[in-house]
Amino acid sequence: MGRKRFVEADSRFLTPDHRYQSKLVAKFINCMMWDGKKSRAQKVFYDAMDMIAKQVTDNSPIQVFEAAIENVKPVLEVRSKRVGGASYQVPMQVRPRRQQSLAFRWLLAAARGKKGKPMAQRLASEVLDAFKKEGAAMTTRENVHRMAEANKAFAHFAW
Repeated sequence: MGRKRFVEADSRFLTPDHRYQSKLVAKFINCMMWDGKKSRAQKVFYDAMDMIAKQVTDNSPIQVFEAAIENVKPVLEVRSKRVGGASYQVPMQVRPRRQQSLAFRWLLAAARGKKGKPMAQRLASEVLDAFKKEGAAMTTRENVHRMAEANKAFAHFAW
């Protein structure tokens, strides 16, 4: 079977979440879920959105969330290429699906990295920070971009 076309299988079967009717939110909740406890992940996410709604008046919480995801998405990343016995860190563009999964992963890692508060508060503060283009997830993105920029000399190895 040919591998020219990639079919995004999970988007066909993923149903939008019940509150915002968004597939992005449903996918984020699925990424946030641990041990199959989806209702718990939904409660944490919706509590975080309620906290964001109280703090942000000019935008809806779903707009803040979507903007935060867009801000955290990386454009470039480095990947190891082995050329002639040497490994090079080659900067490459990130595909849209990987951009989204990295943004989810970095936001969740940043929220889980903060300790001492309930997860909903940590997630809300991290989403607000990403919306304002600051915080741990944005720092991770900037580090990835800085690494790609530093290794621009090896860009000719990208094929």
